[in-house]
Amino acid sequence: MSLVQQIEVGSDEGDQRVDRFMRRRFPQLKQGQIEKMCRKGEIRVDGGRVKSNSRVEVGQTVRVPPLPDVHVAYEKETRRLSDADTKLIQSCVIYRDEQVIAINKPSGLPTQGGSKQTRHVDGLAEALKFGFEEKPRLVHRLDKDTSGVLLLARTRTAAKALTAAMRHRQTRKIYWTVVAGVPRPYLGEIKYGLVKAPGGGKGLGEKMLCVHPRDVDRTEGAKRAITQYATLYRVGERASWVAMEPITGRTHQLRAHMAEIGHPISGDGKYGGSGQENLGDGWGAKMGGIISTKLHLHARSMSFEHPETRKMITVTADLPEHMKETFENLGWAPEMAADDPFESLN
Repeated sequence: MSLVQQIEVGSDEGDQRVDRFMRRRFPQLKQGQIEKMCRKGEIRVDGGRVKSNSRVEVGQTVRVPPLPDVHVAYEKETRRLSDADTKLIQSCVIYRDEQVIAINKPSGLPTQGGSKQTRHVDGLAEALKFGFEEKPRLVHRLDKDTSGVLLLARTRTAAKALTAAMRHRQTRKIYWTVVAGVPRPYLGEIKYGLVKAPGGGKGLGEKMLCVHPRDVDRTEGAKRAITQYATLYRVGERASWVAMEPITGRTHQLRAHMAEIGHPISGDGKYGGSGQENLGDGWGAKMGGIISTKLHLHARSMSFEHPETRKMITVTADLPEHMKETFENLGWAPEMAADDPFESLN
């Protein structure tokens, strides 16, 4: 066992979480050990108690309690990726340079680990080092069943810049979806706030409820949310191809918003009642027939300022197979979309 240490945060170690700082300095530690030491107040920053997700800055002093030796049973375990997983995640790369990697995340693959989730983008990112010592860092998330553009930063500097850009809404994301019925007006803005459903949606995972804009400030836990949408094409009154741009980034925002205005996303069993048949009346996320029951929500493109060159970059992701098939069956093609369907709103 080592002695208590007082470690100064170096010039290249600032603006990162306490747990990441500790894992970089002491690879033998596991996440659970770090969190326990934080809860007990054994890890401190400038003398103060911290949580594992607190951030350290250059020049601060981190108190580190006695730690197990590297060679004992606490040695960090790394799961070797299979050749199939390595090939899969590398085939998803659609943009790469020295600072940023963008992938087209497959539908059904979680972004991060969680309850009963052992295979996810964050873990598979070990195969995205491409010569770097560390795996790229996630800077945002997509729901498990949502496909499309997902950015990862290859350096801490890039991660800081991209995270700040998203926090200050300096990036632009366009999603494509297939919804039940035909939203009217064809071009509009949804401003319902969002709040977690009581009970946390046990058995189905987290679920959000919409709150009328006038009630957001007086509803505990509610947050304002804004989504712009544009109806691109439709098939009678049965289904529509809709482009969406989230102005805010709340949990399940697009799914909850479209369901709230009566046009749930195709295949959305949580918000659209996948067991409810779509009869052309604007409701029911189960289109029926040969249309896939998978969620039809795809992060089509993302525009961001490059953290090093400061040039605007736009990355576009091809549709997943189930959405390609749906588009073909409904007579749509990606090239039919306008360059900027929201031009008249912005």
